[in-house]
Amino acid sequence: MALRSRHPSSSPVAPSLRFPVPLLSSVLLFLLPALGSCLFFSPSSGHLAPYDALYADGVRAYFAQDWPRAAELLQRCLHSYSRLQGVRRECQGACQSQAGFAAGRPPSRPWETGFFDRVLQRAECLDECLGRRLGGQPSLHRASAQIRQDFEEREPYNYLQIAFFKLKKLDEAVSSAHTFFVANPQHLQMREDMEKYRRMAGVKAESFRDLEAMPHWVAYEAGIQHYKTDDYQQAVTKLEESLKEGLLALEDCRALCEGPQEDEEKEEETQLGLYEAIAAHYIQVLKCRQKCVLDIATKPGRVSSTEDFIPSHFDLLQFAYERTGNRALAAECAATYLQFYPSDGALLDKVKQYQAELGDVPVAARENIRHYVERSLMEKKLIYYAVEHLGETFNDPDSWTPEELIPENMKEKHKEDQEKQRLKAPDMGQQELREPLAFEGITITMDSQQLNGSQRVVLDRVLTESECKDILRLAKAAGGTEGGYRGRRSPHTPHEKFEGLTVLKALQLAEDSTVNWRDAKLLLQASEKSRKIVESYFTPGKDLYFSFTHLVCRTAAEGEQESRMDLSHPVHADNCLLDPEGSTCWREPPAYIYRDYSAILYLNDDFQGGNLFFTEMDAVTVTAEVRPKCGRLVAFSSGGENPHGVWAVTRGRRCAIALWYTLFPEHAEQERARAEELMRQKEAEQEQSHSEEEEHAGAEPSGGDSPEPPTPKGRARSTSQRTRSNSDSGIQSTRLRAKDEF
Repeated sequence: MALRSRHPSSSPVAPSLRFPVPLLSSVLLFLLPALGSCLFFSPSSGHLAPYDALYADGVRAYFAQDWPRAAELLQRCLHSYSRLQGVRRECQGACQSQAGFAAGRPPSRPWETGFFDRVLQRAECLDECLGRRLGGQPSLHRASAQIRQDFEEREPYNYLQIAFFKLKKLDEAVSSAHTFFVANPQHLQMREDMEKYRRMAGVKAESFRDLEAMPHWVAYEAGIQHYKTDDYQQAVTKLEESLKEGLLALEDCRALCEGPQEDEEKEEETQLGLYEAIAAHYIQVLKCRQKCVLDIATKPGRVSSTEDFIPSHFDLLQFAYERTGNRALAAECAATYLQFYPSDGALLDKVKQYQAELGDVPVAARENIRHYVERSLMEKKLIYYAVEHLGETFNDPDSWTPEELIPENMKEKHKEDQEKQRLKAPDMGQQELREPLAFEGITITMDSQQLNGSQRVVLDRVLTESECKDILRLAKAAGGTEGGYRGRRSPHTPHEKFEGLTVLKALQLAEDSTVNWRDAKLLLQASEKSRKIVESYFTPGKDLYFSFTHLVCRTAAEGEQESRMDLSHPVHADNCLLDPEGSTCWREPPAYIYRDYSAILYLNDDFQGGNLFFTEMDAVTVTAEVRPKCGRLVAFSSGGENPHGVWAVTRGRRCAIALWYTLFPEHAEQERARAEELMRQKEAEQEQSHSEEEEHAGAEPSGGDSPEPPTPKGRARSTSQRTRSNSDSGIQSTRLRAKDEF
């Protein structure tokens, strides 16, 4: 399974590498071309050794189990990489001021020679600065895209943690592992390693530190935490620090955009001319600079960026400053926010209010942000010109870009992209606009944003503990019959037994008195309740029909299970054929193309493993994980936007009701219609039997053998204000709903 990998270490902490050992030769093929005649320079020579060469030697020493040398070289390659980035930023800044384009050209001089005179001066300045600071030819420090990606993803720390562990340097091993894990939280082997480190004697809590921590993210998260707890004085301090550090990180990122052209793999049919080549490379640099906003707004290890990262600081600061009584700074932040969204009615009113309160003191935006916005808009204007006239493409990272800047033929697509972004990461306020759920007492524990995807939700309290036990009793009773619920080897793994029961089969077994009628009826009711919940959450106003309902139990086989590398259910999508290599999902048979939404209603948690997880389209990068428990309902759209799988069940028995829904009545589950007819017949017989008994005994009429499934009594308007999220209990909806007497 590609999500996990084995390694040749007998250490209690298995190495967490993305490459299995057989791929070592492939790794070295990427690394060795960089070696040449100079593998690394002596630290005393004053030359900076190329980081890719040090990395290659470090990896070779690692696989040779030369732990002291591996640790030394891997630390040196990280230092070399960091120093190289710093030198490049410093030289870009120095040469921008020394060989800039601000000075005017003599009137008699042609513009072309004047322009290229500056270009040549800048090139000379950069070459001299880099050569002097690096102690050698700058070209020696150009690494392949694969190596650059490894360093961006902190891969050297993955090797380094094992080397330190082998050297019995636990503090260094834990900090290296933690540094890698922060940027790769989806890495499954490292997650296990982190748990093992936490259980080890002698490992201190302070050892779990991020050696590559970004100052602006540290400050931002602290500021948000203070803001949420109404500690506004500390909030403004941390948010101002976050803003300052974030803008510095932005400039560092932009400085590194002036590298070699990245279209090396793209073969042009004809060689570009001078100006076409300059234009293509310059637009690439501008797009890289624009993307830096997303880079600083994306927390390491996260897939999605924080929307409006810089503008949102001023929105938060305006409110926090107002709460601390500093009206002048609150006014300044409000005016600054308007630089991004000049037509925001609420902030315009606030600025007018502040201006009236402050009297003659002018309310003005921060100068550095005003320049930031002007520079960004100038760059966007050039990029959009190239898009319109030179066939370039551009994904604008900002939602505040003025519409008049966007070419007419792109405005519709820009609106669609913004709408997709809005749907992908709805905030709590947008969640409040949803229709109320169909039943009272259900909590929204995680929404799409918290699950790092789209059209996903986790809800709790759908069933009570006693209801879960009753359905589990049904599963156990049916498992001991010859009625089609026969335990057999799972179709996905030889290490588990798989049992399945449809609602029709459950009612047929109840009709034969093989299982309890009340338990079979409860299965039908629980699945119907789930359908109404999913319908009210995802498709209010549209009917959802059952496509298939299946009570499924997976039981771990006897024997050793800890070293399993397979999955209980491989990564897949429910209505299309997942193609990880092509990053697509083909909605065609034999896939169940008519399925629109999927859900799993869990019945127990007394087993090991068996968590549901979501991935990216690559079927490898895990974006979210959900632990089953009684009454928990996980629902999501069935398409390629939600690839998912199930971890191996390594001990015990995992039971759940799997549910699939369709928007098309012609694809509704036929077996369910027959099951519902059987239930109606049984209830009619019971009613007739009760009537005869009452007539005979003159007794008061009594109820049936189980409560009726709850039916919504209409949706009332909310009488409460927006609720706040709680990580323990989930988002508790306080809207009026039908009483659940399930």
